[in-house]
Amino acid sequence: MIELDRRTFLKGAGAGGATCALAGVLPGSLAALGRSPLTGSATEVASMCEMCSTRCPISARIIDGKNVFISGNKEAKSFGGKVCARGGAGLSLLYDPQRIVKPLKRVGERGEGKWAEISWQEAYQTIASKLNQIKAEHGPEAVAFSSKSGSLSGHLFYLGQAYGSPNSFTHNTTCPGGYVVAAKAMFGTKVKRDLSNSKYIINFGHNLYEGINMSETRGMMKAQADKGAKLVVFEPRFSVVADKADEWYAIRPGSDVAVALALCHVLIADNLYDKVFIERYVVGFEEFAAEVKAYTPEWAEKISDVPAADIRRIAHEYAAAAPHAVVDFGHRSTFTPEEFDMRRALYAANVLIGNLERKGGLYMGKKAGGYNKFAGETVAPELGKPGVKLPKPQAKRIDQMDEQFAMAWSGGGIYQSIIDATLEAKPYQLRAWVMSRTNPMQTMTDRAKVVESLKKMEFVVSCDVYISETAAWADIILPECTYLERDEEVADKSGKNPAYYLRQQVVDVIGDAKPSWQIFRELGIEMGLEQYYPWENMETLQFLQVNKDAQLLQHIKDKGFVSYGKPLMLREPKMVADFVAAYPNARAMDEDGTYGSALKFKTPSGKIELTSAKVEGMAPGRGTIAYREVTLKQPDELYFIQGKVAVHTNGATHNVPMLANLMSDNAVWIHPDTAAKHGIENGDAIRLTSSVGSEEGHALVTKGIRPDTVFAYMGFGSKNKELARATGKGVHCGNLLPNVTAPVCGMNVHTTGVKLEKA
Repeated sequence: MIELDRRTFLKGAGAGGATCALAGVLPGSLAALGRSPLTGSATEVASMCEMCSTRCPISARIIDGKNVFISGNKEAKSFGGKVCARGGAGLSLLYDPQRIVKPLKRVGERGEGKWAEISWQEAYQTIASKLNQIKAEHGPEAVAFSSKSGSLSGHLFYLGQAYGSPNSFTHNTTCPGGYVVAAKAMFGTKVKRDLSNSKYIINFGHNLYEGINMSETRGMMKAQADKGAKLVVFEPRFSVVADKADEWYAIRPGSDVAVALALCHVLIADNLYDKVFIERYVVGFEEFAAEVKAYTPEWAEKISDVPAADIRRIAHEYAAAAPHAVVDFGHRSTFTPEEFDMRRALYAANVLIGNLERKGGLYMGKKAGGYNKFAGETVAPELGKPGVKLPKPQAKRIDQMDEQFAMAWSGGGIYQSIIDATLEAKPYQLRAWVMSRTNPMQTMTDRAKVVESLKKMEFVVSCDVYISETAAWADIILPECTYLERDEEVADKSGKNPAYYLRQQVVDVIGDAKPSWQIFRELGIEMGLEQYYPWENMETLQFLQVNKDAQLLQHIKDKGFVSYGKPLMLREPKMVADFVAAYPNARAMDEDGTYGSALKFKTPSGKIELTSAKVEGMAPGRGTIAYREVTLKQPDELYFIQGKVAVHTNGATHNVPMLANLMSDNAVWIHPDTAAKHGIENGDAIRLTSSVGSEEGHALVTKGIRPDTVFAYMGFGSKNKELARATGKGVHCGNLLPNVTAPVCGMNVHTTGVKLEKA
């Protein structure tokens, strides 16, 4: 455990026809259009934020035709009726002069930054003509479609499938994909964290106090502040979550899996695990136990630098708090190529104490269909699935060349496989890329290869709010309106009980921008795919979703967030008793007062799989969770790691004026001993060099980082200098990271070695 003077650390940490180049007033931008008074609703409109992927429920209204007041929706209790700094910056995004509000066509070399304003009709005709030509000459599979996952991505992917391409990709392998695939392998589905009711939380760098998810962040705050939960953090740097922990261990980057497996070793060897739970719900325990027998705390100490005595003590404290305890399975960063088994090891530590469907542990979302079956009546309405059945693409996906990634194909795919398919025609040649609200130039690794891929593409289309670093390389830019200017479908937000919410338009659309659902529908019709679009507008789509129940739709619109029934966790006796008391026709409780007999898993065995025959078949030798040594840096290099900051979202918000003013640069964290060795003082210009690139920034000298590690917040250092505000400053993380893909889960690895020098 590293000792740190917190006060000293925090003091330093705060640190139409005309063509035109990007410099000055941008063609098609809000600055070129001019600002006019806002029109829209002066009364509260329930909606949802889109300043990050959490998409918190909000309420918003126009004030005096000038401002938009945004607050949290009080109907969403777990979100606390609050918004974060990003959520409060919606007006700044809406009125940003650099927003694109008219379609643009490239008129110079790709990436040169010369554009002409065009009409929507010309944009649609140009795209339809080119994509249909590629389809006729090379097949629809030659076009990739990619979008940030979540809100509205389905409309782009719907277009892609209607067109006939199997190649649709979310950003999952650059962000949350590792824990999703690991959960699918072990449980058959995603699981959620009940942080607010936990008495003991073990955290491996899931920094909820900077990478804010309002519901989970408030849940962890509640557990710590109101219930006295103990928080133990293993992370190479003194992040905000480490600052708020009871214990912080500056773990060696990439060694998380070793510590997690050592915790599992102690739970089994010291007879602390839940034998009844394991016997009833788990397969593969014997194989797993045999594997972890060698993974002692003493073994893990040599790899991780975490004292063996502390690992052993923490395992005992954690087991004593069971089942109301949790090992957080994490989120974004791929700490190691062994991401898949790192996440499985974290899940395994939960499984061993039997915390599934117990307060303070893990649970599965209770959507309306399953919830109603338990209740014996229709407590929550089920949403319909409007639309037309689309034809199945004939070609295989470009990431289906390797069977080990099978669990990732349906969950967003291996995003970076676009690079190999473009540059090396593996398994076949990609020729066009259509993307929506995604910025792979920032979020993928090895920026130079991303640039090379975009140059080689015959045609690139970007639908975005800005000319992002990636959109700057497009042939056509389609201006999407902001989240405050559009309506969307009803979305499922179920947790322990069913819940729905939706986005509603607060202000009239500025300029010629459009919601992406409308853009891709109109483009699809222009491409000759009108038979797949029987609905005309979002209201029609919403109406079909609620099975033509106008009263239900209005109720959801009025409230913005609607929750049904009583919270239910299947193995929590008090919750099951309250549920049965509330619904006379409810399923009868088991003899132990739970619904434990109803707990099923969508795995081949129907149980939790600590050892997976399916994974073994996909990737021989990987069926059982195990430790494998990896090399993340050379002896003369430092580990380079990244993470999230509370005022920005990955590569998405850094150009929003209000947020750029809050943070416009990403100083590189360097330990004092390391800085002294290189003659570097706080604030000095420094250079980081990796196997693929070099970046210059400035130093933040702090004891809040391991001596063998440097850290930078991601999303900065854009090479699109003409447009960028904050993004043009600091270190571009993707330019330092080599393009490495983790086995099985397909994650883009975000840890590498760098050399440090004073610039």
